Amino acid sequence: MKLFASLLLLSVSAFAQSATPSPVTGVWAGTAAVHGQQVPLTLQITGSSTSLKAALINGPERSEASSTRIEGNHLVVAFDYYARTLDATLSDGKLTGTFGTAATRYPLVLTTPPSAVSPDLALNSLSGDWEIAVHSAKGESAWQLRIEESKPNPAIIKAVIQRIDGDTGSLYGSLVGTEYHVSHFTPAGPALYSLKPQPDGTLLVSNLLRADINDQQNLIARRPAEARKQNLATPTDPTQQTTVKDPTARFQFSFPDLNGRLVSNTDPQFDGKVVIVAIGGSWCPNCHDEAPFLESLYKQFHSRGLEIVDLSFEEADQLKDPTRLRAFIARYGITYTVLLAGETEQLNEKIPQAVHLNCWPTSFFLGRDGRVHEVHAGFAGPANPPAHEALIHEVTTLVENLLAEPVPVQAASR
Repeated sequence: MKLFASLLLLSVSAFAQSATPSPVTGVWAGTAAVHGQQVPLTLQITGSSTSLKAALINGPERSEASSTRIEGNHLVVAFDYYARTLDATLSDGKLTGTFGTAATRYPLVLTTPPSAVSPDLALNSLSGDWEIAVHSAKGESAWQLRIEESKPNPAIIKAVIQRIDGDTGSLYGSLVGTEYHVSHFTPAGPALYSLKPQPDGTLLVSNLLRADINDQQNLIARRPAEARKQNLATPTDPTQQTTVKDPTARFQFSFPDLNGRLVSNTDPQFDGKVVIVAIGGSWCPNCHDEAPFLESLYKQFHSRGLEIVDLSFEEADQLKDPTRLRAFIARYGITYTVLLAGETEQLNEKIPQAVHLNCWPTSFFLGRDGRVHEVHAGFAGPANPPAHEALIHEVTTLVENLLAEPVPVQAASR
């Protein structure tokens, strides 16, 4: 009996120790050094010492880690779906370490959350839509900039830049001197921009993480009405960025899946079906935004004849062992077809029917006849609610219209 009581006491003691919070739990905030700039970073860790969870915090948004562990004072937080880790040492109330991939890592120091920003620093309203004049390598002449001020605290703003290949993700920030600095630090990596109001009502916009001062720096943003008065070009229509050489030809693909099985457009699986061929990669932040939407479309319309094929372009090491892509599939619960199409620089070689294909992601919408009816470049994610909602409506309507078309006689007779 005494032995049983002793064993019970030891078990209770062990459970109590395992359930106690780890000294690493809590909210940690600080900065990471990126290209000579200090980018704000916030990490939240919860749980007990034997069962930790972590997330990168960006405003109200959370990006959960794949795994979190601490051994002694050594913390490792993994984001497998981007093949990135946060590796830090806990000492004297600080987490000191790095974040990134095996090839690129950013030094970081985290302590306690910063104090709240005083609302007394708020500028005149910047809220609403702006257009940034650019000359981009993808052929654009303008990007959209959308700014929202925080209702509880007008000194905090949220910004997002919409380019042809997608948006920057949500950027949060406050006044620094005479300009706003807006940023994020997510599993996809860091971003940091300055927005400086000018006397003429424009905004001077700079990407502070660009090494070349002439690249995405000192760009001018105007209200759309003012841009029209100056006869400046509007942001590119995503359906006009990429076309196909011969619209009458069936769209072709033939690539292996993650098990090595060759999947082709001529397979019975796609016969007489509406097919979305999504070009992307697990390294691509906008592809991460797109994946949940594609999965929702697949669940909604697959029984009515919709197929989705993701042609994933990855780095050479990921093609050999696609661990990040597998984590990407698991994170979003992807049940549609995913194929390994090649390396990123092989994009146009592997998709020879396309013209001006240079955006990640790009989706080709095929009718039941196997021909391309529309091409959509980029993806407007949840960080840009008006554009995101419009895109969801547009694509859903397109899919419904394509599904309403009759099945070709040849396909129906097979």
